[in-house]
Amino acid sequence: MSSSQLLWAGFMGQDAAEVALPGAPGGVILFARNLDPDPERGPARCKALLDGLQARWGAELPLAIAIDQEGGAVSRLRPWVGETPSFRRIWEDGGAAACEAWGRLWGEGLSLLGFNVDFAPVADLWDGNPGTGMGDRCASTDPGAVAAAVGAFLHGLESKGVRGCLKHFPGLGGTLLDSHKGLPEVEDPARIAANARAFQMLSNEDRLVMVAHLKTPATGGLPASLHRGSVVENPWRVAGRFLPDDLEMGGCADWDWDARVRLSLEAGNEWLLVCQSAAGVAACAEAAEGMPESLWRPAVAKSQSMRANLPVPKAGALDLAVWADWVARVRRAGDGLA
Repeated sequence: MSSSQLLWAGFMGQDAAEVALPGAPGGVILFARNLDPDPERGPARCKALLDGLQARWGAELPLAIAIDQEGGAVSRLRPWVGETPSFRRIWEDGGAAACEAWGRLWGEGLSLLGFNVDFAPVADLWDGNPGTGMGDRCASTDPGAVAAAVGAFLHGLESKGVRGCLKHFPGLGGTLLDSHKGLPEVEDPARIAANARAFQMLSNEDRLVMVAHLKTPATGGLPASLHRGSVVENPWRVAGRFLPDDLEMGGCADWDWDARVRLSLEAGNEWLLVCQSAAGVAACAEAAEGMPESLWRPAVAKSQSMRANLPVPKAGALDLAVWADWVARVRRAGDGLA
């Protein structure tokens, strides 16, 4: 067992031979930079990349391989499938049945490529505030409607063997700053309680829950992602397998890497998500290695128990006919909605 298994890391490169990460990470996440945008060549190249990473780091336990595939504004597969509707548009036009159908579609395509985790869907409340990076990624202003939309999407996604993730707990509704750029804040207790309600309704001890870099009156000046009272000891009794949002984001940049790692683990997070740069991944890994084993070992054990139950898509070349059929169905489903 090694502290490097805490890492859920982004990387550079589009082919497995190019990928260099410290130690043996427990998870990886792909971004647009890792996907060849050519719709003919790209999907097969992605499948080969994921097969290679799974072979390298998933021999004993499946490697968690994630992507942010929500549809709408956050759609890493856009170069291959075109524009697709936002979560809000799907909910408003088709309700829970449409959310489940889109979850199933994304799950099917991601599984074909070799992904076993999708960091989706968004369970934050829609607020219409510009500049926060949220917008129509959020289904509704009503927590019950959000829970219905999110639950349906998850049901569809996970029926195809791809684990989903609730984000961004305890809820970014009502914020005015994008947490990629700085630390947003919510002060109103009623707004904070409303934001958390959908997460409460979907609480499950085996559910991945991404914790926001968000300041509230209860976090003692810390981001919620680094605050134990907002993670495993949260007052809403939301259970789950917690991980912080990307630790390279502006919302936690005021803390050095030792503090980010230590506070993440003390808060009860099972993973260290670090996405953007090789330098950030290396700094996070070095900080984790310097932590007492008594701090990182329980988190690794929990993350390993999740990995043990992750599906491993069948290795081998992408079936191009099956893929083409799937792309055609995605485009038909999105006609007139994107």
